[in-house]
Amino acid sequence: MISITDKARNKIVEIRNQEGKTENHHIRVSVKGGGCSGLMYDLNFDDASLPNDRVFEDKGVKIMVDKKSLLYLAGTTLDFSDGLNGKGFQFINPNASRTCGCGESFAV
Repeated sequence: MISITDKARNKIVEIRNQEGKTENHHIRVSVKGGGCSGLMYDLNFDDASLPNDRVFEDKGVKIMVDKKSLLYLAGTTLDFSDGLNGKGFQFINPNASRTCGCGESFAV
């Protein structure tokens, strides 16, 4: 399961509205190879679920994750930070053994 904080939920709704997306556009979270730690997070809107997707809902937001990415993301919380140290979505991933300084890549 993947969960989101209230701040992340509010930012997702705000961005979805700014981009003219409908409520049928859900968040797709995935993991791809790359980055300085070996794996990178990918986050975007998608309006179609694929056959190997798992769909979670938290705080009224549907989150789609493919089966392979879920192995790396189980138990992750998606947060949003707008502080002085950087602005953007943050992944609080209990499976990551190492993360890079920017927080966008990780290793298990």
